[in-house]
Amino acid sequence: MRATLSPQATLTLEEANTIATAARTEARRLDLAPICVAVLDAAGTTKAIQTEDRVALMRPQIATAKAWGSLGLGFSTRTFTAMADGMSALFQTFSGLADNRIVPSPGGVLIARDGVLVGSIGVSGDTGPNDELCGVAGVEASGLVAQL
Repeated sequence: MRATLSPQATLTLEEANTIATAARTEARRLDLAPICVAVLDAAGTTKAIQTEDRVALMRPQIATAKAWGSLGLGFSTRTFTAMADGMSALFQTFSGLADNRIVPSPGGVLIARDGVLVGSIGVSGDTGPNDELCGVAGVEASGLVAQL
């Protein structure tokens, strides 16, 4: 079941930090490249951003764009990547509408509580599939539900 957006839905700062820390912990457990994690609430406000040492310069912007794009489109960046593959006009349209804050690479995942959308996470630094694994692990560690 897809989560629905509710104006009363909130993602606490504590939850956001738990999610980001757990995502980084998963990256270290898997011995991945350094990552950056961005966690947004349902309104698109940055609740937490954590950047590991030696992460590439643009990773915070990419992680935030993955989270923002997932939230804005209502599905994971993995889903968007599959849709955009071979349909560059679709990607260009969405990207333009979003002021280029959409990244067609896995790692942007929606966060739900009791079927209600409360935010999103974006992870950047390793491969898209590995970024997504870390994002899902972070969300699950908080007791919330990752929607792919």
